[in-house]
Amino acid sequence: MADSPLNVLLLAGRFEVRGSSARTLHLAEHLPSYDIQPRFVCVDATRVAPERRKNFRLMALPSLDLPLVDRLYRYFLYRDLRDNPPDLIHIQWRGMLPLGRWLARHLQRPYIVTVHDYLGPQDAFKYDRIWGRGIIAVSESVKEELLLRTRLPSDLVTVIHSGVPTELAASGRNVLDEDHTPVVGTAGPLEAAKGLDYFLRAARIVAQSRSDVQFLIAGAGPEESRLRRMVGELKLTGQVTFVPNVYDFTYSLEAMDIFCLPALKQGLGTIMLEAMARGKPVIATRAGGVDSVVVEDSTGLLVTPSDSDELAGRILELLSDRARARRIGQCGKDLVSEQFRVDLMVTLTAELYRQVVAAEAAKQQVSTGNNT
Repeated sequence: MADSPLNVLLLAGRFEVRGSSARTLHLAEHLPSYDIQPRFVCVDATRVAPERRKNFRLMALPSLDLPLVDRLYRYFLYRDLRDNPPDLIHIQWRGMLPLGRWLARHLQRPYIVTVHDYLGPQDAFKYDRIWGRGIIAVSESVKEELLLRTRLPSDLVTVIHSGVPTELAASGRNVLDEDHTPVVGTAGPLEAAKGLDYFLRAARIVAQSRSDVQFLIAGAGPEESRLRRMVGELKLTGQVTFVPNVYDFTYSLEAMDIFCLPALKQGLGTIMLEAMARGKPVIATRAGGVDSVVVEDSTGLLVTPSDSDELAGRILELLSDRARARRIGQCGKDLVSEQFRVDLMVTLTAELYRQVVAAEAAKQQVSTGNNT
């Protein structure tokens, strides 16, 4: 262990109730236990619960992601850091990569970046090999696609899965208890890529067969108004509940009996992991990194993206077979407890930090020796 704690700057974007933000918060909360002192800068932290926010060093710069204005904020941030620069910069979101590269160059400090999702058709990934020391991908699928798009060397990218809390309070009831109305739900940012249209169409099909089922959509985002209109058009107003404006999905996930991930493409599915950690059976699309977690009829059920009929059929299967639903939920919970724990994610990340900083120190020693 180092003689003094490592100082790491976590460079985040706009905090939202989503998996990538949860990962950053877990790092901020747990790294001190590894003798690493994190400090993080973000665009907005209003979606972080106040009781969590006060537990770590946080600087929010609301205009940091605005063109032109960000140049002024860069200077202020640099001036704040230059007298006591971090040992390492960890860019939490690739949208902050330009700022991270700039700070790394001006502070002369190494950086790493975490990639949670897939590059869009017009997206560029400009990685500075002078100060860049590594990339963390949240799944093998994300790594493979990133390497295909960028042609960066494979050994530059390390896969570290997101971790979720596994010691969760029990909700007090079993999945699909007979004495309550079944709840089928989903949670996450309400964005087009999350496939929520198909979830609602599947809900309509299920409702035509089972009038006793309720549906829950937890989260907020640009699609919320349109999805609410769609609920009315599908005549599901009395069966679909929206739960926006929350700091996390704890209560929503506990209320669900079945969790659905209808995403068109998904890097991993951190909210899905949270549902699995609670013993909820999941139905997810074969999209991106999901199949590294969900094994058909073992840790969950898999469906084709954009196929509402198939999704509805799998929901009805679990609703009609409580024993199977509970078995799948328990298998998923066991998997998350073994492979997707917060402590495992933080341990692997801390090890990478130390490798990067140690290599940097060795490089500096060689350089100093050559100049004497």
